[in-house]
Amino acid sequence: MATLVFDIETNGLPLETFDETQQEYLLRDANRLPEGPERDAKSADLVRQFSLYPLTAQVLCIAMVNADSGRGQVLFLAEDYEPDDEGEVKFVPFADESEMLQDFWELAKRYDTIATFNGRGFDVPFLYLRSAVLGVPISRKDWLGYRFQTEPHCDLAEQLTFYNVSGRDGAARKFNLDFYCKAFGIPSPKAAGVSGNDVSHLVADGRFRDIAEYCLRDVRATVELLRIWKERLAGIK
Repeated sequence: MATLVFDIETNGLPLETFDETQQEYLLRDANRLPEGPERDAKSADLVRQFSLYPLTAQVLCIAMVNADSGRGQVLFLAEDYEPDDEGEVKFVPFADESEMLQDFWELAKRYDTIATFNGRGFDVPFLYLRSAVLGVPISRKDWLGYRFQTEPHCDLAEQLTFYNVSGRDGAARKFNLDFYCKAFGIPSPKAAGVSGNDVSHLVADGRFRDIAEYCLRDVRATVELLRIWKERLAGIK
């Protein structure tokens, strides 16, 4: 039974996308402060956080790899790019977010199980809500089911913390993907000098393919982490 491993990258929509009432709501924590540098800094910080929420951001990229075959696709928003293959992975550009999400949900139907890193907390609910906002039909609505099981969704961030058994400061505290990779001897997806914090800058520079390649590195690292978890830790209760 093949497992689909995937990851997404998102980017906040411009503040001007929202009407006056929405802008007031989004910036209300900043607007409580007196005018000046502190208020401006708070406003900028709130705008940066838009990328975390499907009502204030768009999906830029979805990288997917079959954990068994290594083949996959990277769907990404871009301008003036042609589809191409890089070894076993096909890069597919889209001009429209809705069309990209439609293709993702069509591909998702082929898999009984998925694996992610923090997908239960971020990727899956983001895809669900963003698809709903855009009116894109969701083919798999069972990825946020019973938390304490690994099928159909194995979230490695849950497994490596044993479902947050020791909280933020205990032996099984949660680390980021980069830290887990280095600890387990997996090449870090950030080794090429790009991280999630760079996405908005890459968008501004029109470097859409760089975003897609970074997202794919995250997925390949997750595939390796999944393999190690299966060999060494799966079954611990």
